[in-house]
Amino acid sequence: MKIRFIINPISGKAQHKGLESRIEKHLDLNKFDFDYFYTERPKHATELAQQAVKDKIDVVVAVGGDGTMHECSKGLLGSQTALAVLPCGSGNGFAFHFGMERDIDKAIKQLNISDFKTIDSCTANGLPFFNVAGVGFDAHIAHLFATTKVRGFSSYVKLVLRECAIYPAQDYTLEYDGKKEVYNAVIISWANATQFGNGAQISPESKVDDGLTEICVLKDFRRFLVPVLLYRLFTGKIHQSKYMTIIKTKSITISCQNGQSHLDGEGHDLGKKINIDTHPKTLNVYIPYG
Repeated sequence: MKIRFIINPISGKAQHKGLESRIEKHLDLNKFDFDYFYTERPKHATELAQQAVKDKIDVVVAVGGDGTMHECSKGLLGSQTALAVLPCGSGNGFAFHFGMERDIDKAIKQLNISDFKTIDSCTANGLPFFNVAGVGFDAHIAHLFATTKVRGFSSYVKLVLRECAIYPAQDYTLEYDGKKEVYNAVIISWANATQFGNGAQISPESKVDDGLTEICVLKDFRRFLVPVLLYRLFTGKIHQSKYMTIIKTKSITISCQNGQSHLDGEGHDLGKKINIDTHPKTLNVYIPYG
């Protein structure tokens, strides 16, 4: 089986130390014939993934965070080449959804006991996403985090705690399945998988192969409840909060005043009308089964 590692050298630098020799040590070389490429610029991972498809590579392993996963996935959409992920980013939501280990050596070993699966992808105004996207507070944080000099989970948490006290709720109009609803919300996340990353499960019951996207509406709340909601978020119980409404649908249109958004953690401005669509069984993945 041909497996190619696409490595983002900026993401998780400490994890990359001696990566090639660690792959040789922990990967089953009787099962895999591997090579690797390093990304050199933004969007390069997409180009490398597209080349892997042309080279008839069986599995592309995105070595990085959700941004690297996102770029690789775009290059693999609709092809027979499958995506795997070694989590080396700040959040790693997509990888952790599938049970990938945080330790890079253990994650490499998981590739030896993985199998193929076909999952859904989603689009927002035609732009693909694969894990979690959205508007509101998490998009605001994604845009700010992209400009921070110090990356990592602790920096992300500090940013969240600083901004949550002052970020205002906004009105959103949701049109789906013949319904029209208005919410005053802090966050509206569009979830294909379950979590932002680091165990923060915004949509604990999401399934990546059900043909539906979960629209997670966190309605306005008193800010002294932040610790309670964070506890629910990290224990997989946020969907049980009275402030959370989750809508399962194949497609939805969201109207808003501020189109600041994120797709798998990468900032975008999608405008005041956002069309979310689910595309069933469009991405092959290679994920642990044991």
